[in-house]
Amino acid sequence: MSGLLLALVIIAGLVLLFWALVWACYALAFRRYQRKKTLTVFDEKHYGRFAKALQAGQAYYHGLTFEEVDIPAFDGLRLHARVCGAEAGKPLLLLFHGWRSSAARDFGCVLEFYRAQGFGLVLVDQRAHSESGGKAISFGVHERRDCLAWARWAEERFHPSAMYLDGISMGAATVLMASEFDLPASVRGIIADCGYTSPRDILKKVIRQCHLPVAPIYFLVRLGARAFGRFDPEAASAARALEKCRVPVLFIHGEADDFVPCDMSRENCAHCAAPKTLITVPGADHGFSYLVDREGVEAALRCFFAETSGK
Repeated sequence: MSGLLLALVIIAGLVLLFWALVWACYALAFRRYQRKKTLTVFDEKHYGRFAKALQAGQAYYHGLTFEEVDIPAFDGLRLHARVCGAEAGKPLLLLFHGWRSSAARDFGCVLEFYRAQGFGLVLVDQRAHSESGGKAISFGVHERRDCLAWARWAEERFHPSAMYLDGISMGAATVLMASEFDLPASVRGIIADCGYTSPRDILKKVIRQCHLPVAPIYFLVRLGARAFGRFDPEAASAARALEKCRVPVLFIHGEADDFVPCDMSRENCAHCAAPKTLITVPGADHGFSYLVDREGVEAALRCFFAETSGK
């Protein structure tokens, strides 16, 4: 083999290795993937004292009657949701779950409370999750536009007396990023539980937490998102969007959250141009504020609904 040919083979191998690393970073962060066991099994080994409450929430969810609904996304994807108890002219909640999760898992425990407050529910499958189409999870970049599409659909279908956008984790970032849009007039507020400030910030935080070099790994992750997912993680930010927000926001965050730091909700709240309330729950890990302090969170939700519903 000539020296030139050997050099070309080596270069080609290095190029293939580089793109393999880019693909791996993309797949780990953004590729559609959900484990059924993770979404449906709540054993005491993993969930401790909250296991029974989570199991009860799942049982309540499975006892509800749903209408299955599909709408088109801005980019042609088919988006899916389950609608429960929604009636024309009644208040409505649109629920957006977190990364590689589901509405049943993330909201099961709070659904009974929401129904008792008189809300109809739209439980959204975020793109690249469950019954919705798509292969790439974009950490809110595209999902914020999906949120707007669902809000417009709900406004046209039900003409609700009041509508709220409610999200947890990535779902919270989704609804916060959507706050910069011209939302339907019936949207009276946003509920954001443990949302991050931006895809860029949370990705860098996770890379740092894995004890990896942030700059080169984030470069590969961002390149993977752009090359294979067709989106830029830096194209949207909850903190930036909130500077244009015109509806009240209730921020909720657990102070013991080691995945999305509580300071991210504090930062989001500081950027919010609309009326806002921040409640933090001591001892609550990621997404567990409601389970740790059910009474306190329910009181905050009742107060938020009373102050914003327009009744």
